[in-house]
Amino acid sequence: MTETLHTPPQTAAAPVVPDSVQGAEGAQAPRTLKRSIGVVGGTLLTLSCVTPASTLFVVVPDLFATLGTATALTIAIGALLCVGVAFCYAELGTLIPSAGGEYAMVSTMAGRLAGWLVFVLSLLVVMIVPPVIAMGTADYLAPLVHIDARYAGAGVMVLATLAGLLDLRANAWITGVFLVLEVVAAAVVAVLGFTHAERGAGSLVDLTVASGSGSGSGGGTEAVTALLIVSGLAIALFVTQGFSTAVYLSEEMEDPRRNVARTVLLTLGISAVVLLVPVAAITVGAPDLAALTRGDIGAMVEGWSGSGVATFISLCVALAIINAGIVMVIQNSRVLFASARDKAWPAPVNTVLSRLGSRFGSPWVATLLVGVPGAGLCFVNLDTLYGVTGVSVTGMYLLVAVAALLGRRGGRSLAPAWRMPLWPGVPVVLIAVLAYVLSQQEVAYLLWTGGIVGVATLYWLCYLRPRGATRWLVSVPE
Repeated sequence: MTETLHTPPQTAAAPVVPDSVQGAEGAQAPRTLKRSIGVVGGTLLTLSCVTPASTLFVVVPDLFATLGTATALTIAIGALLCVGVAFCYAELGTLIPSAGGEYAMVSTMAGRLAGWLVFVLSLLVVMIVPPVIAMGTADYLAPLVHIDARYAGAGVMVLATLAGLLDLRANAWITGVFLVLEVVAAAVVAVLGFTHAERGAGSLVDLTVASGSGSGSGGGTEAVTALLIVSGLAIALFVTQGFSTAVYLSEEMEDPRRNVARTVLLTLGISAVVLLVPVAAITVGAPDLAALTRGDIGAMVEGWSGSGVATFISLCVALAIINAGIVMVIQNSRVLFASARDKAWPAPVNTVLSRLGSRFGSPWVATLLVGVPGAGLCFVNLDTLYGVTGVSVTGMYLLVAVAALLGRRGGRSLAPAWRMPLWPGVPVVLIAVLAYVLSQQEVAYLLWTGGIVGVATLYWLCYLRPRGATRWLVSVPE
């Protein structure tokens, strides 16, 4: 296991030290975030990061185009895998309640290099996912105004960044209101789909997709192979992966030993239902297989109900995407803040990134450095962003499962924490399945991700490892 620094908790009454009086690097104990949220607040923020409605309307249409009627089955398999992943997150998150999330857990359990690689993968995910979701805003603002997807996405990222500078408790209520709207939108789509069913429930296991990308209603069909479903699991894991936000927020949760596990498992259950039920409804309610493969959910909703309801749904989805952007910026800034607190960078960079605002106590520099580049990524090819994200999420889950397998060594087997059932079977099965899923991804996306990981490994070998006494010292709040 790696060297781990334990820092005392910062109570609600303890003032945040302003930036102007912070000393040089190493002159004071590692900064800790203020504990201010419980299960309800954590669940609202985490569900908003999962943002099942925005993934339903932005990401799932691409799965329909590839998998057709097999989309619901693929997402269901992904959700089942995520149960095991959630067990690993819940156990490790109660043992290591740090804003560093995955990298703090893996560093502590599997060693510093493994933790560093998880950090790099998580940084890829946290930088790419918000703009991927944000670019979907333009399609759903179309009933009111036509905006280029890239500029709409960049605008959402700027708004999310400004909101991310606020107090976490305030953001929990803001995102909670938006979350209600997106759940309503998903529920309306589910009701419309089931009440306008064109085929029976058997179509959910009749694995076909329209040939020729569904360009015509009278085209032929193709069978969806098992290999194609396995390949699609990386994206299926991506659409349900937001439950990990509970671990990033663990440092700001009251009673994390109990509340982290509850939030992780509760969020996964709710988000799986909110996502899977509308997907099943769309599958049985689509006018024909070609329409399903095209994935134009807005057009299907308009056909089922008229333009008024379709406009309402579109606006709810646009708000859901903004909501997701806010929560993702909050989550991602905590990762960057924690990496600086753990001295992953040269001293001047660590000092700047670990700054906390005197009014809201938020890591304001880290927030800006997540949100502003995210706006720039809105101008990168979307397919590449999807592919790299799927590979990164799968690789990150694989390393978390390895950490969970090693998590009960020595004295940690007696530590007070939530314990997953069926250990060590759950992490062993996850490691095998995720390794296979990873091997089935497109070579180009594996090369992109592998190249970035390779550069990060060189940074580890040339900078972090030789400075092991002063760099990459993962801190875990008591």
